[in-house]
Amino acid sequence: MSYSLSTLWYERSRFLPGVLAVAFSALLIALQFGLMLGLFSITSLPIDNTRADIWMGAPKVQSVDLGERIRVSHLARLERQPEVTRVEPYIQGFAYWAKPWDAEKGGRELCMVVGSRLGASALGSVNQLKAEHRELLTEPGAVIIDESDKERLGVTREGQTAEVTGHRVRVVKFISGVKSLAGPYVFASVATARRLLRMSEDETTYILAKGRKPEDARVVVDRLNKKYNHKDVTLFTRDEFSFGSQKYWLLKTKAGVALGYAALLGLLVGAVVTSQTLYSATAASIREFAVLRALGIPRWRIQMMVVAQAFWIGIIGVGIGLPAAYGARKLAENVGALTRMPDWLILIDAGVCMGMAIIAGLFALRSLRLVEPAQLLR
Repeated sequence: MSYSLSTLWYERSRFLPGVLAVAFSALLIALQFGLMLGLFSITSLPIDNTRADIWMGAPKVQSVDLGERIRVSHLARLERQPEVTRVEPYIQGFAYWAKPWDAEKGGRELCMVVGSRLGASALGSVNQLKAEHRELLTEPGAVIIDESDKERLGVTREGQTAEVTGHRVRVVKFISGVKSLAGPYVFASVATARRLLRMSEDETTYILAKGRKPEDARVVVDRLNKKYNHKDVTLFTRDEFSFGSQKYWLLKTKAGVALGYAALLGLLVGAVVTSQTLYSATAASIREFAVLRALGIPRWRIQMMVVAQAFWIGIIGVGIGLPAAYGARKLAENVGALTRMPDWLILIDAGVCMGMAIIAGLFALRSLRLVEPAQLLR
């Protein structure tokens, strides 16, 4: 190990391309999949940023933004469960936002209307809606949108009015941190949301519930799904519905395939460059290896030294690439791109790049077939 590391240091110009190739692969994999995770985490924002442990929706609904109308009376099924402490309706649906008449660009924009209870312990109110925001939403027709969607919806200031499905609304506040993938979120009270989505009093999109303990959610969901067999409603735990929503958008849009392909391409480029770097460095040292063979050093010891060099190239490359990935993440977030790099992604990235470097070292061993002491006589 120490000899191979010393060789890397004194011959660093020869091994530098391999180190940079591994670093580039580590950077690309972390950033590409980080962007993908950040992008699809937006699809489950209403689930991840609310307090509900259980979500009841239409039969086998695939994503939170694809909810259909169900009867409010279904909440009685959850109220009867001994593990449930709180139940409430939650409304969500697509509508068309007509931009204000004084907007620079007129027309309509698809938006996602979200209606929830407004109390301090409301299950469907996103975390970004503070007490003062919820108080403003008690006004009929009042809505709140994300700061980043102002231009998209043609809104420039608080208090400005627009129309949703022919009903007048007033933007009472801007918040941040609730970007959307399909259409801008428009937050309102349950009563306002019903009016904008033209729903009757006995209709809702979801019914939310809170368990006495987080682990009670799984018990209640399994019990009711088994009892009613998904005939008129389906229940999900919070984590299950969040994962299902992200999975649906990942498979539907094929964006994950495109990002994964780009990351795989970077990995293959890194593997080829690293392998060729090690092969060239090994081939250039044939006479030195022949001397070692003449001194009685076994061939397997020489092979282990080449593999050790590949190991150190992987370590150094990953050590450069991953910090660079965090820097690239900061730059991406500064321009509005949400990027997530959980610990498990970093560990997988490091493992893949290390494996790539080791495999590249094994391929480089083919140049050692020519190592014989007789080469010193040529």
